[in-house]
Amino acid sequence: MMEDKGKVRKGFYIEEDLLEQMDGLLEQADVKSRNEFMNHALKFYIGYLTSEKIENYMLSTISSVMHFTVKDSENRMARAMYRLAVEISKLSHVIAYSHGVNEEELKKLQVKCMDEVKRINGAVRFEDAYECI
Repeated sequence: MMEDKGKVRKGFYIEEDLLEQMDGLLEQADVKSRNEFMNHALKFYIGYLTSEKIENYMLSTISSVMHFTVKDSENRMARAMYRLAVEISKLSHVIAYSHGVNEEELKKLQVKCMDEVKRINGAVRFEDAYECI
């Protein structure tokens, strides 16, 4: 008997109810034989298992890249905020020294600024502060 190209004959055990289900689905699967059905089913299942591994690998890789990107962004933002805080501190000292602000006035200003920042939810604009003077 001549075998189909690239195919080998092997024996398998199969549960009776699976065989009956397969027979009932031959027409729907658009195949002519149990053998063809089994080949399609095995290719599908192998593809499913392979894609699941690839999906897990990709999810793990993407997660790792996203974690690194977020961490890098956090570090950059923290450095920028530090430099900005230093500059604001320098400006605050220059203004306080040049205007001779005493401690009591500074405490009142602190309370006023905290209230304002809470009220505007942190969206400070120079124009708004200038209008309050």
